Amino acid sequence: MGEVPENIREKLAIVLDVDDLVVALRIARDLRPWFGTAKVGLELYSSVGPDSVTALTDLGYDVFADLKFYDIPTTVNRGARVIGSLGARYLNFHAQGGAPMLRAGVEGFKQGALDAGLREPIALAVTVLTSDSDAPPHILGKRVQAALESDCDGIVCAASDVREAKQYGPRLVTVVPGIRPAGSPRHEQARAATPREAIDAGADLLVIGRPVTRADDPKAAAEAIVAELMA
Repeated sequence: MGEVPENIREKLAIVLDVDDLVVALRIARDLRPWFGTAKVGLELYSSVGPDSVTALTDLGYDVFADLKFYDIPTTVNRGARVIGSLGARYLNFHAQGGAPMLRAGVEGFKQGALDAGLREPIALAVTVLTSDSDAPPHILGKRVQAALESDCDGIVCAASDVREAKQYGPRLVTVVPGIRPAGSPRHEQARAATPREAIDAGADLLVIGRPVTRADDPKAAAEAIVAELMA
């Protein structure tokens, strides 16, 4: 395959769930031709902290800080301000925390970026985890509404929730984890979807981890996903 079109790369986020920055950067460099965003989760951030964000932005990635903030509004605001100042493109907050907390997080995240002279980042509300198969039907709409009331730019949701979520908030960026190519193990992802299914549902950013990073040939696995999306 030749050069990956930018409109495909910008829809793909590689998950760097490791506890070593050297390992994370090696994966990130190897997979840069296929992915425009790198996801820093609790494992990597707990291990090396802010360096995980700045090192990946230095490689040219947009960084998704998947830290799922959930605390009192003041604490969330202050923590989000720090993440914004580091240059993260995305940061998420649990919508379960309610509109006041979400609003405080959004304001802190964007103020941190503004104070650092950076472009305005994208604040996300986590609606229902892809591992949660028991959430009551009304919860999605309630949490999307909280995201809208709080001026979040987008949400994190399962592919199966994208169409309904965009009925409530058409402008929302939808970030979808739990992506599993056909035939891949689902692991703990109760509500997984293939890359094609997620894009067809209207997903804006696909978060992809083990099917690529733990594949025998990660580059070939990445190429296969891109080929599926370009077909």
